Amino acid sequence: MIDRIKILIIFVLLYAAGIFAQSLTATVSSDKVGLNDQFQLSFTFEGQDINSVRNFTPPSLEKFYNLSGPNQSTSVQIINGTVSGSLSFTYYLKPKELGKFTIGVASVNYLGKEIKSNPIDIEIVKGSNQQQKSVNNNNTNISNKDIAENLFVKAFVNKSKVYLGEQVTVTYKLYTRLNIAAQMSISKLPQYKGFWSEELNTSNNINFTTEVVDGKRFKVGILKKAALFPSETGKLTITPFELNVPIRVKNQRKRGNIFDDFFNDPFDQGKIINYDAKSNAVKLTVLPLPDKNVPPSFKGAVGNYTMKTSIDKSEIETNETVSIKIDIKGNGNLKLLNIPELKIPNGLDKYDPKITDKINRINIISGSKSAEYVIVPRTPGKKEIEPIRFSYFDPTEKQYKILSSDRFSLNVSPGKNITSNTLTGVTKEDIKLLGEDIRFIKTSSANLFKNQEIVILTYKFWIMTILPLIILLTVLGWKKKQNKLAGDLRSLKYNKAQKIAKTRLKKAKRLLSTGNQNEFYSELSLALFGYLEDKLHLPKADFSMDKAEQLLKSKGVDSELVNELKTCTEKCEFIRFAPEKGGVEAMNELYKKSTDIIVNIERKLSQKINR
Repeated sequence: MIDRIKILIIFVLLYAAGIFAQSLTATVSSDKVGLNDQFQLSFTFEGQDINSVRNFTPPSLEKFYNLSGPNQSTSVQIINGTVSGSLSFTYYLKPKELGKFTIGVASVNYLGKEIKSNPIDIEIVKGSNQQQKSVNNNNTNISNKDIAENLFVKAFVNKSKVYLGEQVTVTYKLYTRLNIAAQMSISKLPQYKGFWSEELNTSNNINFTTEVVDGKRFKVGILKKAALFPSETGKLTITPFELNVPIRVKNQRKRGNIFDDFFNDPFDQGKIINYDAKSNAVKLTVLPLPDKNVPPSFKGAVGNYTMKTSIDKSEIETNETVSIKIDIKGNGNLKLLNIPELKIPNGLDKYDPKITDKINRINIISGSKSAEYVIVPRTPGKKEIEPIRFSYFDPTEKQYKILSSDRFSLNVSPGKNITSNTLTGVTKEDIKLLGEDIRFIKTSSANLFKNQEIVILTYKFWIMTILPLIILLTVLGWKKKQNKLAGDLRSLKYNKAQKIAKTRLKKAKRLLSTGNQNEFYSELSLALFGYLEDKLHLPKADFSMDKAEQLLKSKGVDSELVNELKTCTEKCEFIRFAPEKGGVEAMNELYKKSTDIIVNIERKLSQKINR
């Protein structure tokens, strides 16, 4: 009996050891990091059954830029028949500010139990620790100055002084005389504060040409181009574009510069240095639009445009529909362009227009924006619709211009359901007053004695009393439902947000199948931003990820989901401008991640609405 108890105790202890031998450990590649450096943060779970790990929850990483992650990797070992493994969640981060910080605990769920990591301290110092460690090989001592003279990034703008709303194009070029050893990575994207930005189409891969700078021949490639439309006046600054470039530097000869015979020795593999290239900041002067001779129809359009209008018919019956189309083409910020309002006379109903746009993003933003108004005449007669006017400011000629259509005429005849006695120019209230004011005079004598029948006991009394009440309640219920469906435009946009996002993701799905990576990541990014704009009721001109993050959290969306969203949008931008995109597998992973994020946000927001 005692032996059985001993065996049972040993079994329980071994089982408990198996359960409690799980751990989640946090590590960093360095506990002291330069402000301009990147570092690696890993959370590693170790245990017997890594497939049972669920719900990884990272700590807050708001003090760092998330360049990539969480990236998962696994490792399995079998020693003496015992299986063990590890599951790692890895981030590549870049500091935002100086100071000493504590990275909080992460957690996972393992077999129903929450397992937490250790907190970890990190210090962010000035400059770059990585660059301060020079590469020494025999008599070679390479300085940052040597590299900077042979590899750099420059930002160019096509004009330094622009009007409010006028396009300025910024181009980032990489100049190099060195051998780029591996894939470059974006350390920090430029910030366009005070601008509405549109990325311009560039090649998926960097195509290098040759330029001579200060007597030296450089290979030059375009990294990124963007069209910027200033939304503020005054002095504005575009922050630098920062890029991490792994370069291969060969060992120095006895004499001469290490770069002079750079390509000559095929047997000298040299050293690889991760160099952080940083472009120049760009300063712009934004002028206000002239305040004289501003047309009444001006709504802020800047650029160069043409307008074409049309009506599908001029002869129509009452309660039929007629379509008026407006098509505006030209160069400018078409996304924010306001379609001119259609003014209609009494007797016509106007519905919200259907708006479509087609935008080209090659060198300058150009294309068209169209609107189709549906008009329904309610009364017969000749109807005159005022000319449609659209005005814009031409920055080249420095003056306002007005485009105007012809006047539209409609000849409305009575429809089949309109009687010949229809009164034109008379409202329902007028007809009601006529019915109350005019009474005919009875010429015959009347019996002035009351009927002796008790009216309340007749079935006619009850029908005439209850039936109107039923009809009234039915009409009120129907009216309330109609108001709920059609009265609140913001609710309509809220309910359509998911459908809009799915439509955009379908387009990204088609681009995924064609393998067009640059357009795929651009469309995926637009889908996420467009979804947030509609879901959170943010105008495009006021949209920023910081505002979206605050609104999502205020609506009950947890920080983990918001961080996943930010990571996803950042990945779209980083991968889009990286020389190597990662292939179809990376595209599939990011597409699935975007879909999951939208679905999870919808669930969170719908849960709050239903409470």
